[in-house]
Amino acid sequence: MSFQQGLSGLDAASVALDVIGNNVANSSTVGFKGATANFADVYAASLGIVGASQIGIGVGISAIQQQFTQGNLTTTNNPLDLAINGGGFFRMSQGGAVSYTRNGQFHIDNEGYIINDQTLRLTGYPVTTSGQISPSNPVELQLSASQIPPRATSDPLSGDLTAVLNLDSRDSVPALSPFDYANPATYNFSTALTVFDTLGVVHNLATYYVLNAPSAPAGGEWTVHATLDGADPQLVAGGNLVFDTSGTLSPASALHTLPTWNLSSGAASPWSPGTMNFTGTTQYGSDSSVDSLTQGGFASGSLVGVGVNNDGIVQGRYSNGQTRNMGQVVLASFADPNGLLNLGNNQWRSTSVSGPELIGAPASGSRGVIQSAAVEDSNVDLTNELVAMITAQRNYQANAQTIKTQDQVLQTLVNLR
Repeated sequence: MSFQQGLSGLDAASVALDVIGNNVANSSTVGFKGATANFADVYAASLGIVGASQIGIGVGISAIQQQFTQGNLTTTNNPLDLAINGGGFFRMSQGGAVSYTRNGQFHIDNEGYIINDQTLRLTGYPVTTSGQISPSNPVELQLSASQIPPRATSDPLSGDLTAVLNLDSRDSVPALSPFDYANPATYNFSTALTVFDTLGVVHNLATYYVLNAPSAPAGGEWTVHATLDGADPQLVAGGNLVFDTSGTLSPASALHTLPTWNLSSGAASPWSPGTMNFTGTTQYGSDSSVDSLTQGGFASGSLVGVGVNNDGIVQGRYSNGQTRNMGQVVLASFADPNGLLNLGNNQWRSTSVSGPELIGAPASGSRGVIQSAAVEDSNVDLTNELVAMITAQRNYQANAQTIKTQDQVLQTLVNLR
């Protein structure tokens, strides 16, 4: 007689209880993936025995299989808490050693690196000096707390100033002349816009519009004057704003070069804010109004916050209202995630079974999207685990009973006389 079958059953049930116990213990561990114990029957290899005559010799554990199913997402108050909704792993680095995790509880260390609780650094794509994402070899993401420099309104990166207005076609040529910005009777309409010089110092640019030709029968012509900080009014170069009888601005009169002014701020002087584009401006029979006034300059700014978009791009928010790309989180996927080596602390490492890492931006291929200010909960279902625990316990008791029965049968045989 053999106790092999019952003993293997006890071992298998014990391993199953260990797996279930580990799942239950980690039911509140962020990014944890539950596992199941897979069983396989055991037969002795023997020659000359047909299949119908074989008797198994027990059960064995064929694999401890992790379940990489999606866990629930829970919101937090930390914008650097990141959750993956879908496939993929965060790629972490420590001294060049790469590991992978689903636990997105991140924060910033004193050097500006995005790290987890084990001080492993999150990796991603770097940015160029102009703030463009550079898809290359992932690097450890480091956020800079330094100020961003100002950008002058006249900088080519700022583009043209734009003004979309409506100038009232019912207006008459002002009764008083010449133009005097201090006397509203010498012009028909005015508006103002904030501009920035080469040091980021704020200036007030005011433009004044004077109807200098009748609006009928051949449309209208308007002269544009400008002042900077309420002084030194000058005529804007580029001719008059010319409208046809339908109130449409002539394309040839849409672009106007603003005058130059002497500055006392220490910035480049004399200085002009650049070119103002009036495309879209109309002359209709309604009150003069401003539809939009834009310019691309800004003052210097300090970092006030950090956020992460769904595509993994890390953006800094600055006190001057600007945002800057600071990097992009990458996700790694694998041909066989179950082949990853579990290192503990919610970390895995690639193996020959898992295949090499396949790196890409979030939401590309089979990779999920990033949700900021959220974490992925453990995917353990406590109800299922407790039911499985009862089943494993019954299996253990039943296998113990087979050993007890084998012992009784053997005792009876020994007692024969």
